[in-house]
Amino acid sequence: MTQTLGKRQRARIATILLVASFISLMSQTMMVTALPVIQEELHQSLAVVQWLTTGYTLLIGVITPLSANLYEKYPNRQFYLAIITLFLVGTLVGTFANSFWTLLLARLIQAAAGGLLVAFQMTTVVSIYPPEQRGMIMGLSSLVVSFGPAIGPTLAGVIIKSWGWRSIFWSVLPFMLVCWLFGYFALPNYTTPKPESRLDPLSVITLLVGPGMALASLSVMTTHLAVGLALLVVGSLVSLVFYRRQRQLKAPLLDFGVFSYRAFRLMLAVATLIFMALLATEQMFSIFAQNSLHLSSSLTGLVLLPGALFNALAGAFIGRIYDQHGVKGVTTVGLVIAIACSVPPLFWTAHTSALTLTLLYAGRFLGIGIAFSPVMSESYRGLPHAAISQATAMNNALRQSLGALAVTVTVVISSLPSSAISGMRWAMAFTLGLVVAAGLLFWAYLAKEG
Repeated sequence: MTQTLGKRQRARIATILLVASFISLMSQTMMVTALPVIQEELHQSLAVVQWLTTGYTLLIGVITPLSANLYEKYPNRQFYLAIITLFLVGTLVGTFANSFWTLLLARLIQAAAGGLLVAFQMTTVVSIYPPEQRGMIMGLSSLVVSFGPAIGPTLAGVIIKSWGWRSIFWSVLPFMLVCWLFGYFALPNYTTPKPESRLDPLSVITLLVGPGMALASLSVMTTHLAVGLALLVVGSLVSLVFYRRQRQLKAPLLDFGVFSYRAFRLMLAVATLIFMALLATEQMFSIFAQNSLHLSSSLTGLVLLPGALFNALAGAFIGRIYDQHGVKGVTTVGLVIAIACSVPPLFWTAHTSALTLTLLYAGRFLGIGIAFSPVMSESYRGLPHAAISQATAMNNALRQSLGALAVTVTVVISSLPSSAISGMRWAMAFTLGLVVAAGLLFWAYLAKEG
């Protein structure tokens, strides 16, 4: 149960959580620009090193369902401090990593903390603000969710050029330490814990194992088809066990009952497709710039910068437009822009200019930024207050898990043709399909809503 809070208290809580989430999400995608550098330095294939981003995103997806239970079970201040502490541990491990597997461990520790933090932030801001201000606060939350990952590759490109890939870890340490200190001294307890809440061990195990095996199978199939197919079958069966278990429990880890609300069901699908396109675009533009156009990591970061800024500007004001005018017009504009900017990459060549790359990336991220926030806000329309934490957990779990899937699929697709340029075109065609599918679902939702 959330206590009644004053305006200043709400603002303080939101500020602390949004800043911490921003740093966490920025750290998530700082690795994107570093992948070609790490691939060369640690002598690993792209299919292997991409797990530094895919594994991170996947673990966020499978860890966030725990957030709803933990949010209810523990005092929010202690929960927040534990999350930031875990993130600091992962960051320290990454700072001193001297092998790929140690580096992957560091990323997974960060991801566990990041998944809990983002879900905690979203549940909190939706819960403590009244419905008439939900578009505004979700706009700010969307700014963090979109701009953090968007600015990560740009910042990483600049610092990697000067200090190497380990700088993407140690550079965030002081900022997260400040977030911990602010949480310790300034974050109030604003919820009433329910100590009787318990985690179901079978649910936790099947959630962690099922999606992970199914996603890993896609990468394994490229080199060992039989092993990959076996992983896919086993992972799918374990995921089915998880689903059936949730339907049996009175207090499930993920409450699939939230899908009975049409707005949540369809808008979550649209938001997930947009998010999948965002992560896949970010990954492939960076790889194309460095591996095919032979741009440096710092120049690649600058190519991605305008898109990050446009995405942030869109998230900053779109929430208020949604509050005043609804979801239809603003989301339609965003989707049209995103689709229009997704077509030219189908014709990439080895002579594509950095300016062209910059403009296409900026346009696509502007469109995604315009569309994403209203869709997220609309997904909560009609949800009872008691369902918000479970809806947020489901939202983050599906978006992050399927975002990881999108990145893996694009990398696999890009490796299929013998020509790297052709592979990139195929991968970009896949991302175009994601945005078009999001548009079709959104317009289907509008047709029924009238």
